[in-house]
Amino acid sequence: MNEDLSKKRLGRGLAALIGEMDRLPDETTPPVATLDRQIPIEFISRNPRNPRRLFTEADLEDLTQSIRKHGIVQPVVVRPVEGSPDRYELIAGERRWRAAQRAGITTVPVIIREVNDRVALELAIIENVQRADLNPIEEGMGYQQLIDDHEYTQADLAQVIGKSRSHVANTLRLLKLPDPVRDMITNGALSAGHARTLITAENPGALADRIVRDGLSVRQAEALAQSGGDKPVAKSKPERDHEKDADTRALEKLLSDVTGMRVTVNHQNRGGDVRIHYATLEQLDEICRRLQS
Repeated sequence: MNEDLSKKRLGRGLAALIGEMDRLPDETTPPVATLDRQIPIEFISRNPRNPRRLFTEADLEDLTQSIRKHGIVQPVVVRPVEGSPDRYELIAGERRWRAAQRAGITTVPVIIREVNDRVALELAIIENVQRADLNPIEEGMGYQQLIDDHEYTQADLAQVIGKSRSHVANTLRLLKLPDPVRDMITNGALSAGHARTLITAENPGALADRIVRDGLSVRQAEALAQSGGDKPVAKSKPERDHEKDADTRALEKLLSDVTGMRVTVNHQNRGGDVRIHYATLEQLDEICRRLQS
């Protein structure tokens, strides 16, 4: 099969696994695949190349409870382990696999596909990106692995993943940041938009701490990075701040630290509103990604 055609098809997403991915335009019958076959969970091992590395305890516990009650609704995707009969390696669905073990499930439904390392990694990245399951650092590391191991260009990656070339390039640039800053991105304290303003800064760690502490916007972070952190950054006037009590201001500070964006809480009588202020579409995308997660 033509490699360029394969890459285009992979960009169509995980649904292609069930029959469309490998089909040439003039084929009418999908390739043979085993769907919803139940196999013992101990016969499945994790994929060491899975770009997703972070699995939170709360997230796993929620899924574990759901699996105990309803079982595994969506099969995991696996591939045979070469030279080991009846052994399989995960391509997609490690979170479900982990939660199933915690729930005491002995067999899991699987879709079995015979693919090589390159395609397995592509599919793992696509599946996680489409679900918004990867944080920006995990996403960048997955892209870098395809570049290092399989000689992909950024243009190739953009086509395969279904993202713009600038998105791929900007995500890869985050890997240049020091580990403490990358950790802040991984745990959600710092958004990718904020982090990109620090890539060429002399002291990105200190600037990142200030961005999170002061709840700066991306535009303010850019001004801070350009000044080297020496000049004070003009802050947006807080909404009705003079009317807010200390507890409300503390809550706003906490939420701003967690999101990396300015958050205002307006409480009146029995209700009110919480506002997350964003300066760019990338920040809006980040808010949506976190809410979906």
